[in-house]
Amino acid sequence: MKALIPTGQAGELVAFGTAEVPEPAGGQALIKVEAFSINRGEIFKLAGGTGWLPGKDIAGTVVRAAADGSGPREGQRVVAHVPAAGWAEYAVAGTGSIAALPAHVDAVTAAALPLAGITALRLLRAAGSIAGRRVLITGASGGVGHYFVELAAAAGAEITAVSATPERGHRLMELGAEAVVSDPGAASGPFDVVLESVGGRSLPAALAKLAPHGTLLWFGQASREPVTLDFFDFFAGPEGATLRHFHYDDAFEARPFGPDLATLVQLTGDGRLHPEIGRITDWADTATVLNDLRERRITGNAVLTLTSP
Repeated sequence: MKALIPTGQAGELVAFGTAEVPEPAGGQALIKVEAFSINRGEIFKLAGGTGWLPGKDIAGTVVRAAADGSGPREGQRVVAHVPAAGWAEYAVAGTGSIAALPAHVDAVTAAALPLAGITALRLLRAAGSIAGRRVLITGASGGVGHYFVELAAAAGAEITAVSATPERGHRLMELGAEAVVSDPGAASGPFDVVLESVGGRSLPAALAKLAPHGTLLWFGQASREPVTLDFFDFFAGPEGATLRHFHYDDAFEARPFGPDLATLVQLTGDGRLHPEIGRITDWADTATVLNDLRERRITGNAVLTLTSP
C-alpha cells in the first residue's frame, strides 16, 4: 500500500513510500482511510526525526472487523484516533478508539474531530462547572481553541479568547467568545479558569489574570519557547490558585477515546459543533500542508483526502 514516510528533511517532512497492509490484532479493526487530519504535535515529531510513522486522526470504512467481535462491523463508516501510521491507505485502530459515523457526517468533517475535539472536551471536564464563570483561553485560533470556545460557550461560560489576528478572532466571536484579544496581558481579568497552550511569555501573562482560588490548566507549548515562571510572583498573586498540567490522555482521563469521539460526532451531526477546517486537499500535498501549518498559514484543522488506488 501507499503510505507517507518521514524523510528527515526539514523542507519536505514526508514523502510517498510503500508499506505492508497492517495486520489487526484481536481487538482492532482494519480501516480503509478516506481522510486524515494533521496536528501540530505531529509536525514537531517529524521535525525531530524520530522515525515515528505519522497519523493519529483518520476517517474511513472498516474493511475487516475486529476478530474478537468488538467494535464496528465490516462496511461501517468510522472515525478513529490511532497511536500512529494513519497517513496510509489502510490503518488499524483499537475498537475502543473508534466511533461510527452517520450518513450525514462526511469523512472530511469527521477526520478533523479526534485529537483536537477530544482535547477540548476533556479540558471542559477538567475545568469543572463553568456555567457563569469567566474563562481565558490562549492559542484559541487552533483546532482545540475553536472546539473549546464553542463547547464552553454552550455550557454557559463567559470566554475571552487570545488570537493573533482579527480575522481569526471574528470567527471565535461567532462561535461564542465574549471578547477576543491579541495578547493575554490585554485581557480584562480576573478569570476563574485560564487555559494556556502557548508557553513562553504567554503563560506568566495569563497566570497574572487568574482570580483568587482560580485554576490554570497548562495544556501545550505551541510557541516552542521555554517558560520562565517566578513563583514568588505566583505566591504573591491570586490566593489559593491552582496551576495544573493537562494532557488529554493522562491518568486523570483514563478512559477510551471512542465514547468521546461518539459525543463529538453526535454534536457535529446535530449542528451543535462546527469543525473549523482551514484547508482540504489531496494527500499528495501533505508536505506542503505541513510547512504551512508550521508557519501558521492555516486556521483550524487541515484535512487531507486519499484518492482511490
